[in-house]
Amino acid sequence: MVFVAALNVLLTLTHGDKLLISQNLLQIKSSFVDTNGVLNNWTPESKICSWGGLTCSQDQTHVVSLNLSNQGLSGSIAPLLGRLIFLQKLDLSSNSLSGPIPPELGMLKNLEELLLYSNSLSGGVPREIGLLEELKVLRIGNNLLSGEIPRSIGDCANLEVLGLASCKFNGSLPKEVGNLRRLKMLNLQGNDFGGRIPEEMSGCGELQNFSAANNGFEGGLPPSISKLVSLELLNLANNSLSGYLPVELGELFNLKYLNLLGNNFTGEVPTELNKLSLLETLDLSKNSLSGQLKMSTYHLKNLQYLVLSDNALMGSIPSNLCIGNSNLRHLYLSGNQFSGGILSGLINCSSLVELDLSNNGFNGSIPSEIDSLMYLAALALHNNSLTGSIPPQIGNVTNLEVLSLFHNSLTGEIPVEIGRLERLNLLSLYENQMLGPIPIELTNCSSLQGIDFFGNHFTGPIPPTMGNLKNLVFLQLRQNELSGPIPASLGYCEGLEELALADNKLSGPLPPTFGLLSHLSLVTLYNNSLEGQIPDSLFGLKNLSIINFSHNRFTGTIAPLVGSGNLVKLDLTNNSFSGEIPAMLATSTRLTHLRLGHNRLNGKIPPFIGQYTELDFLDLSFNDFNGKIPIELSNCLQLTHLLLNQNRLGGAVPSWVGGLKQLGELDLSCNSLNGEIPIELGSCSSLIKLSIHDNHLSGAIPPEIGNLTSLNVLSLQRNNLSGPIPLAMRSLDKLYELRLSENSLSGPIPPELGQLTELQVMLDLSKNSLSGEIPPSIGDLVKLERLNLSDNRLEGEVPTTLGGLTSLHRLNLSDNALRGGIPRSLSRFPPESFLGNVGLCGYPLGTCSSASEEAGKLSEAATAGIVVAIVFTSTVVCLVLIYVMLKMWCNWREVSVSSSDGEVLEERRESGCDKRGNNSDGYVGFGSSPLQQKKKMRSSTETCVFDVNMKSSQNLVV
Repeated sequence: MVFVAALNVLLTLTHGDKLLISQNLLQIKSSFVDTNGVLNNWTPESKICSWGGLTCSQDQTHVVSLNLSNQGLSGSIAPLLGRLIFLQKLDLSSNSLSGPIPPELGMLKNLEELLLYSNSLSGGVPREIGLLEELKVLRIGNNLLSGEIPRSIGDCANLEVLGLASCKFNGSLPKEVGNLRRLKMLNLQGNDFGGRIPEEMSGCGELQNFSAANNGFEGGLPPSISKLVSLELLNLANNSLSGYLPVELGELFNLKYLNLLGNNFTGEVPTELNKLSLLETLDLSKNSLSGQLKMSTYHLKNLQYLVLSDNALMGSIPSNLCIGNSNLRHLYLSGNQFSGGILSGLINCSSLVELDLSNNGFNGSIPSEIDSLMYLAALALHNNSLTGSIPPQIGNVTNLEVLSLFHNSLTGEIPVEIGRLERLNLLSLYENQMLGPIPIELTNCSSLQGIDFFGNHFTGPIPPTMGNLKNLVFLQLRQNELSGPIPASLGYCEGLEELALADNKLSGPLPPTFGLLSHLSLVTLYNNSLEGQIPDSLFGLKNLSIINFSHNRFTGTIAPLVGSGNLVKLDLTNNSFSGEIPAMLATSTRLTHLRLGHNRLNGKIPPFIGQYTELDFLDLSFNDFNGKIPIELSNCLQLTHLLLNQNRLGGAVPSWVGGLKQLGELDLSCNSLNGEIPIELGSCSSLIKLSIHDNHLSGAIPPEIGNLTSLNVLSLQRNNLSGPIPLAMRSLDKLYELRLSENSLSGPIPPELGQLTELQVMLDLSKNSLSGEIPPSIGDLVKLERLNLSDNRLEGEVPTTLGGLTSLHRLNLSDNALRGGIPRSLSRFPPESFLGNVGLCGYPLGTCSSASEEAGKLSEAATAGIVVAIVFTSTVVCLVLIYVMLKMWCNWREVSVSSSDGEVLEERRESGCDKRGNNSDGYVGFGSSPLQQKKKMRSSTETCVFDVNMKSSQNLVV
C-alpha cells in the first residue's frame, strides 16, 4: 500500500499537478521561520513560478531551482523537498537552519547542486545521498554535522565539488572517494577525520584542489599521490602525518600551493621539489625536517612564499637560493639550526619583502649590503648570536616597517641614519649590549608605533622630541642607564598605551603633560630616582589599569593615581607618599594587586578594600595605619599575600582569616595585636609563610597550626605566648624556618621536632621557659644551619647527635642548666655557644676534671657567694670597658662562627621591628635600647656581652 501511494504521488508530480506542487511548497514554507518575510509572496493566489527563490522550467510546469541562500531563515529542512523531483539546484546556504539533512533528498534524481553550507544542521550525512547520480556540487560544510562519511558517496559518479569543511565529521575517509573520477575540489578541513589518506585517492585524476587541513590524519603521504597530476593546491596542514616527504611530490608539475605545516614529517626536504616550476607557495613549517636546505629559485621561478620555520634544518643558507630574476618575496626560516653569516646567500634575493631568520644560530655582524634588499618591509633577526653594530646602511632600506633585532649580542650605538625610516612602525632591540644615547633622529620615524630597548646600556636623556611620535603605542626603555628628567613632550604622544621606563637613573618630577595621555593603560617607572608630588592632571587618565611607581622618592598624596576605575595593579611601594588611602580607589573593583608598603600612609585601613573580590596581593606594610583589621577583607577570597606588618594595628588576629583558602603569605608582625592566635588559622591550607611576631599575643599555640602542612616559615617570636610547644607541629614537614623565641613557652622540647627534616634556615626556641633535656632527635635535622636554644631551663647533657648537624654554623645553647662534657663534634663552636651552663665542661670551655666535680658539690651558701662575686666583678669590668669603648668610638664588627679567635657565633637576622624598616634580632643580648646589658648571670669564665645599636648594625663582643 505504501508503494502504491508513493507511485501515485510520483505519477501526479510527473504530470505537473501544479496544485499539488503548490501544496507541497506551502508545507515546505511552513518548516521555515521567515523573520525577513522573503517568502511572503508564497501564497495560493499567486503563480508558483513568481514565488521568491523559485525557478521553473521553460514550459512553466516544474520547479527546477530553489535558491533561498542568505535570507535569514531558521527552522528546519522539510522532508517534502524530496517531492520536487525535477529540482536541479537546491541552495539553502548561509542561513540558520537546524536539524538533520532529510534522507528524502535522495529522491531528487535530477539534482546537480546541493548547497546547505553555513547553517546549524546536525546529525550525519544520509547514505541516500549516494542516489544522486547527477550531483555535481555537494557543499554541506560549516555546520554541526558529525559521524562518518557514508561509503555511498562514491556512487555520486558525476561529483566535481565536495565541500565538507568545518563540521565534526570523524572516522576515516572512505576509500570509495577514489571512485569520483571527475572530482576537481575536495575540502575536508576543520574536522576530526583520522586514519590514513587512502591510496585509492589516486583515482581522482582530475582533482585540482585537495584541502584536508586541521584534522587527525596520520601515517605517511601515499606515493600514489603522484598520480594526481592535475593538483594545483594541496593543503594537509595541522594533521599527524609522519615519515619522509615522498619524492613523488616532485611529479605534481601543476602544483601552485603546497602546505604541509604542523605535521610530524622527518628527513630532508627532497630536492625533487625544485621541479615544481609553477609553485608559488611552499609551507613545510612546524615539522621535524632536518639536513641542509637545497632549494633554488633557478627552477622555482614562480616561488613567492617559502616557509620552513620551526624545523631542525641546519647549515648555512645556500648561495644559489636566489638566482636570476627571483620572485621570492616572503622567506621564513625561523626556529631552525641555521648558522653562519646572517645574510649569506640572501643578498641576491632583491625582491624580498619579508625576511624572518629569527631563533637560529646565525653569527657575525649585519652586513653593510643590507641596503641591497631595497623592498624589505619586515626584517626579523632576533634570537641569534649576532655581534657588532647596526650598519648605517640600514637607513637606506626606506620601505622597512618592522625591524626586530632583540636578544642578540649587538653592541655600539643606534645609527643616526635610522631616522630616515619614515615607514618604520616597530623597532625592537631589547636584550642586547648596545650603548650610547638614544639618537634624537629616531623621533623622525613618525610612523613608529612600538619601541622596545629593554635590557641594554643606553645612557643619557630620553630625547626631548619624543612627542613627535604621534603614532607611538608602546615605549619600553626599562633596564638601561638613562638619566635626567622624563621629557614633557612624551605627553604629546596621544596614542600611547604602554610606557615602561623602570630600572633606569631617571630623576626629577613627573611632567604634568602626562595627563594628556588619555589612552594610557600601563605605566611602570619603578627603580628610578623620581621625586616630587604626582601631578593632579593624572587623575583624568581613565584607562589606566597597571601602575608601578615603586622604589622612587615620590611624596604627597596618591589621590591623582586613583582616578581610573579600571585599575588592576597598583604598586607604589618604597616611596614617601603620605595621607590616607583615597576613597576614590573604591571604584577600581577589578584590583588584583594593591601594594602600598614602605610609605608614610596613615589612618585606618579602608573597609572598601573588601570590594576587591579578585584581589590577590595586598601589601600595606611599613606604614602608620591604626585601628583594627577591617572584617570586610574577609570578602577578598582570592588573596594569596596579606602583608600588614610594621603598622600600629590593634585588636585581635581576626578569625575570618581562616576563610582565605588561597592565602600563601600572612604577615601581621610588628603591630599591637593582642588576644590568642585563632584556631581558624589552621584552615589556611595553602599558607607558606606565617609571621605574627612582635605583637602582644597570649595564650597557647593552637594545635591547629599543625594543619598548615605547606608552611615553610613560622615566626611567632616576641609575644606573650605560653604553654607547651604543640606536638601537632610535627606535621609541618615542609618547614625550613621556625622561630618561637622570647615568649613564655614551657614544658619540654617535643622530640617530634626532629621529624621536621626540612628545617634549614633556623630553629630558634630561645628566651622561653622550656625545661627537660635537649631531645637527641634534634640531631636528625641535618639541613639545619642555625640552632638557638639559649635562655631556657634545659638540663641534662648535650646530645652527641648534635654533632651530626654538619650544615650547622650557628649554635647557641647558653644560659641553661646543661651539664656534662661538650661533645667533641661540637668543639668547632666558640665558648659563647655554651656559656651560662654551670655544669658544662670540655673544649672550648674548661676541661672536665675531678676538681670541677668537687666544685659542683660546694654548699649552696658558697655557691651563692661565688655567684654574687662574679656578678659584681663582671658588672664593674663591663662598665669600665663600655666607658673605654665609647671614648674610642670603635667600628663594631659582626662575628662569625668560623672565626678562629673566639668571636661570637650568632649573626643578626632581619626579623625584629623598627619603623625605619631596619630589622634587628640576635641570638645573644637582644635589646631594643642603644645599650643593654645581658640580664642573666654567667659562670666565672663568661665574657660580658652587650647589644650595641648605634649607627652601625654590627655586634660588639667584649
